[in-house]
Amino acid sequence: MQQFQQYIGGRFSDGSARFESRDPATGSVWAMMPEAKTADVNAAVDAAETAFFASEWAGMTATARGKLLYRLADLVAENAQTLAQLETRDTGKIIRETSAQIAYVAEYYRYYAGLADKIEGAHLPIDKPDMEVWLRREPVGVVAAVVPWNSQLFLSAVKIGPALAAGCTVVLKASEDGPAPMLEFARIFDQAGFPAGVLNVITGFGPECGAVLTSHPKVDHVAFTGGPETARQVVRNSAENLASTSLELGGKSPFIVFEDADIESAVNAQISGIFAASGQSCVAGSRLIISGKIKDAFLTRLTEKAASVVIGSPDDMATEVGPLCTEGQIRTAVDLIAASQAAGAKVITGGTPLDCDGNYFPPTVIDCSDAPNAPCLTNEFFGPVLSVLSFDSEDEALQLANDTKFGLASGVFTKDLTRAHRMMRSLRAGVVWVNTYRAVSPIAPFGGHGLSGFGREGGLQSALDYTKLKAIWLRTSDDPIPDPFVMR
Repeated sequence: MQQFQQYIGGRFSDGSARFESRDPATGSVWAMMPEAKTADVNAAVDAAETAFFASEWAGMTATARGKLLYRLADLVAENAQTLAQLETRDTGKIIRETSAQIAYVAEYYRYYAGLADKIEGAHLPIDKPDMEVWLRREPVGVVAAVVPWNSQLFLSAVKIGPALAAGCTVVLKASEDGPAPMLEFARIFDQAGFPAGVLNVITGFGPECGAVLTSHPKVDHVAFTGGPETARQVVRNSAENLASTSLELGGKSPFIVFEDADIESAVNAQISGIFAASGQSCVAGSRLIISGKIKDAFLTRLTEKAASVVIGSPDDMATEVGPLCTEGQIRTAVDLIAASQAAGAKVITGGTPLDCDGNYFPPTVIDCSDAPNAPCLTNEFFGPVLSVLSFDSEDEALQLANDTKFGLASGVFTKDLTRAHRMMRSLRAGVVWVNTYRAVSPIAPFGGHGLSGFGREGGLQSALDYTKLKAIWLRTSDDPIPDPFVMR
């Protein structure tokens, strides 16, 4: 059985306690994880604060920070396969996805490596003739980064990369549901040559780990990815330390297909949007909003492809849908589908867990055309379940798409360029994909609004979010300061 350790102040340790990690594909215990409790969290934050003010990091040039990030990117690329295998083993995500995704994660670190010495200040044309005023961008301080188990190497890179580029230090809390790849990442980070304490990696449970970290008085910024309810608690916790926050939460993203769309292309994109990663993606295109003129043809093709999806062991490159990470996700899917059927929704394919070892749930399509209030339309499954609505007009499609408390991602499929532009303007979502879906890049910002959170990850803006502005005033006159009781 494998044993993993936490990483605090440049050292590896077992943590205050240990807990078991189960393989989602078999249900068996495969590893022991370090459980961080209050003392461990305090030690990690203290280490991050010490590193933040120490000359080894605080005195390092931005260019030198960038070179360390380049080195980290190279190490991530070299170890991508090992990280992918660990993520597959601990979370159940299929190896063909983790392998491709983690190999691309290195590009995020390279992007922020190049950005490190391009975070600029400004000179202000101040309205006082005897003054010069500059703005400096300085690192915000100690960052608490909290990531979920799904896509965790990616979701941590979009926090660690910009935070370190800006000169911050980080305490990263990996999810207790599958922390192995982040704990292994700590060993890779240790090889890159960063000063001790610049990054600290822990994992543990809510009250004694997550809550202590996000409310810690020495934490200056909390970067959180997860669900809305936990995010509410993070915001409450931040009231204790008045830390700034960025929240990347879930979604109930609309996938809109007009009658002129390329059906085969749109079907493939919909398969990717909801069945890839077994639907365990914050941007999952979980609401198919389709023109009534092509609904039957589209669903026929979609269900044919869903029926042919290869369900199997996540470590097999032939597998297309693997197990869900936790048993709780199975229970959520079963309960929501039952409630939706009671409301009049009809299951077209799938709908029940597979009778086998592990947390397997098949690709599922639910027609909600006669059940506009079905719970499956408003609640996030975090599983391979697609809810379907049809429309007769563009205005109706837009109304259905925006009828959600979330606002993360959306997809539009049409050959009509002017219609595409109308939809782009009117969709209330942080990301709009047109004739594609689930595409990402370190160059493009990512995030949403409403129950999908606020702030952006990726791109230049995310690096600026890890800085604070300092205004510097220089008086250039040699004359004595005039009346001290009058504000200049």
